Amino acid sequence: MSAPLVILGTGLAGWTVAREFRKLDPQTPIVLVSRDEGAFYSKPMLSNALASGKTAESLVNQTPQAAAAAVSATLLPHREALALDTTAKRLTLDDREIPYGQLVLAQGAEPIRLALQGDGAPAVVSVNDLTDYARFRAALPPGGRVTVLGAGLIGCEFANDLVLGGYSVDVVDLAALPLSQLVPEAAGRAMLHALQGIGVRFHLGASARAVHRRDGQLAVELVPASAGAPGIGATLLTTDLVLSAVGLRPRTALARAAGLSIGRGILVDHWLRTSHRDVYALGDCAEMNGQVLPYVLPIMTGARALAKSLAGAPTEVVYPVMPVAVKPPALPLSIVPPAPGMAGQWHFMPAPSDAAHFSASLVGHFVGQDGVLLGFVLAGTATAQRSALARAIGQPV
Repeated sequence: MSAPLVILGTGLAGWTVAREFRKLDPQTPIVLVSRDEGAFYSKPMLSNALASGKTAESLVNQTPQAAAAAVSATLLPHREALALDTTAKRLTLDDREIPYGQLVLAQGAEPIRLALQGDGAPAVVSVNDLTDYARFRAALPPGGRVTVLGAGLIGCEFANDLVLGGYSVDVVDLAALPLSQLVPEAAGRAMLHALQGIGVRFHLGASARAVHRRDGQLAVELVPASAGAPGIGATLLTTDLVLSAVGLRPRTALARAAGLSIGRGILVDHWLRTSHRDVYALGDCAEMNGQVLPYVLPIMTGARALAKSLAGAPTEVVYPVMPVAVKPPALPLSIVPPAPGMAGQWHFMPAPSDAAHFSASLVGHFVGQDGVLLGFVLAGTATAQRSALARAIGQPV
């Protein structure tokens, strides 16, 4: 029997590679290694499930047993990968060693942990998987007050979902506007206006320095971004629960220890090959051309191409224009950011100062110096234009 295809990780990337590979190769053994039970579910749903009453169990689309049976694979749940030997082509787990013919690293990313002080810091939660979500729901007091650290994509989605679920919500971020790393200023102002309109309180230009336990609640110590000496300008924000949503960091420790090339993520070429033969990387842990693409469409596109390569037909990953969806019901957004370093200018309709129209629609075009459309952002009802504008990328405006 041939050495198995081993897939480390059972998120969207891992399960999609397994399914697509099995369509092309019915014989080669597949072994999936999972840090958790290995259930298949939609991770983007985690930040939009609370208000609709979804439990962790109800978010599961396919049980681990059913998912493994569907691709005739062996699933090893609740295992930690300890070491990778690329010369011997062996992966060491916490209870065994397994050989591989080809290996796919689909380990995803882990929440960035803030260096918070105070006796309440251990109570800060993050939501990055089903287990985290179950703990988060269990920790929520009915109708309580929740402080979200981070006003990025996940922070804004959780804030909207929590308000819809009947919670009082504060959002803290160092930046001057929400979504500062993803969208232009006008769209950030639109999101601020929309979420404030449903009751979210923003504390922008500030960071959390410490979390203290006070009379059965938590007190978040905030300092302005420009704070000088410790204690100057600090304020306390009383809350029942603190949710950290300040971002994710690709899981690279195993690959780094094995000698693979690492940037922000595991470096791969356009065939998703790492710097070591027969080892590939995909999803939130991988970096291509200086970019980590932790979104559904690039993962699905990459998984289909990688499956062909693994089955013996080397296939380059060619990404189409893939709008990123930000899903707060108060103001859905769709964005194709211009590539880093692209010269151009944003143009908006209506004018960015017309805040009254932000919750209805906002259209922004990023136009290059040669008059070509290089990116866009759409808000509210304007998101219906995303497919047409995606087709227009690279065309004169």
